[in-house]
Amino acid sequence: MQTEFSMKTSAGILLFKKDQGKIFYFLVHPGGPFWKNKDIGAWSVPKGESDEGECLLDRAVIEFEEETGKAIAGNFIELQPIRQKSGKKVYAWALERDLVLSGLQSNTILIDWPPRSGKKMEIPEVDQWQWFETKEARKKINPAQAGFIDELEALISGSE
Repeated sequence: MQTEFSMKTSAGILLFKKDQGKIFYFLVHPGGPFWKNKDIGAWSVPKGESDEGECLLDRAVIEFEEETGKAIAGNFIELQPIRQKSGKKVYAWALERDLVLSGLQSNTILIDWPPRSGKKMEIPEVDQWQWFETKEARKKINPAQAGFIDELEALISGSE
């Protein structure tokens, strides 16, 4: 029997751009004290949990705006979902688009900190945004989400 924890679903956007023959990926770093000193494997596509029955692409677009302060639209490329080590299933759509990093702003969330203390702390959901070239992006991103980069690279090289 699956636990509730393993049935969580998230949806996100993998933004990418091409520049001088290279592909760059827009990734976000989670905010808060738990993630403060984590880097390799800690970055992610902007994403968030969806409710049962909710349109996952709509959720992905909403989460992108919540985590960056910027609305996004375009011809999205659906990627195959992945399952993270935590059991969470993540759906993602790729979109080729540039995004200027200055002026980005994340929403805030309340967390229990320290964990299980009953004390609440308000933190930004995302504390950093950055473009990474393919090789660096594969190092920085959550290991399971690297599958999104691999799939997109295969799609791009197959269409050129």
